[in-house]
Amino acid sequence: MHQQIENFILYMKKEKNAAENTISSYRRDLSAFSDYLKSRNIGALSRVTPLVIDDYLSGLSKAGKKPSTVSRTGSSIRSLFRYLGLHGDISVNPARNIRPGPSTRQLPHVLSGAEVDLLLSQPSENSAKELRDRAMLELLYATGLRVTELISLNVGDVNTEIGFIRVMGDKEPRIIPIYDSCCRILRKYIDLVRNIIAAAEGEPALFLNLSGTRMSRQGFWKILKGYAESAGISKDITPQTLRHSFALHLLENGADLKMIQTMMGHADISSTQVYNEIIRSKVHRTYTMFHPHAAR
Repeated sequence: MHQQIENFILYMKKEKNAAENTISSYRRDLSAFSDYLKSRNIGALSRVTPLVIDDYLSGLSKAGKKPSTVSRTGSSIRSLFRYLGLHGDISVNPARNIRPGPSTRQLPHVLSGAEVDLLLSQPSENSAKELRDRAMLELLYATGLRVTELISLNVGDVNTEIGFIRVMGDKEPRIIPIYDSCCRILRKYIDLVRNIIAAAEGEPALFLNLSGTRMSRQGFWKILKGYAESAGISKDITPQTLRHSFALHLLENGADLKMIQTMMGHADISSTQVYNEIIRSKVHRTYTMFHPHAAR
């Protein structure tokens, strides 16, 4: 059982190019499901029935798990058994008819354009640290990168003359354009800060901590949290918030969904379609609030 789950996770990572956070969710969800199966003396995935899965998901709900957590867990289990079926490990898919309720999907949090401008304006360009921070925040919003992709960038991945970055993926790199003001800040950071604080000659990392080595994921999260607090924005802001805002703002301004999918590195268009749901939700709220007959 354990080996089949590990094979599935490897498949999603290498073949489907799933994001690191998605892989972590799969591992966590399926490890807990495996422990549940063992507690019921079910030692093989081929012995799992629809009733077993339904009981497990119902148990999570009764234990007070959030609907979004139950929905995600159900999705992880369905993906696992779909993989097992494709590879001939099971003859019948017990998760085929397991579906989350329509209210379990939680739409991602986004910032308005004004809130993005306020957040990006917090670090000045007057100190080495703040210039670096401004360059990181600006690039994150300009490209919709995952935080792991941001801190994995090397200097050679950025072309500020033409205006693009190259993001290395498991299969092939993504090329994402960057706007002029972002290019300007990146050039200023590289020329005035990055090349001076690098701890060693030949250090490839684009974004460095003040010790001159590659910025860590935790380090960037602390930086973002600090500027969110100084901006006085009440929303819970994470790197994913800027990534979601990038996608939604492109879509609101007429960008093609397939192009957004390509830039974001989504393996499946359904991951990108969630931003259409946000727009539909906003339209419905606006209609309900302002149409003179809607409240009758």
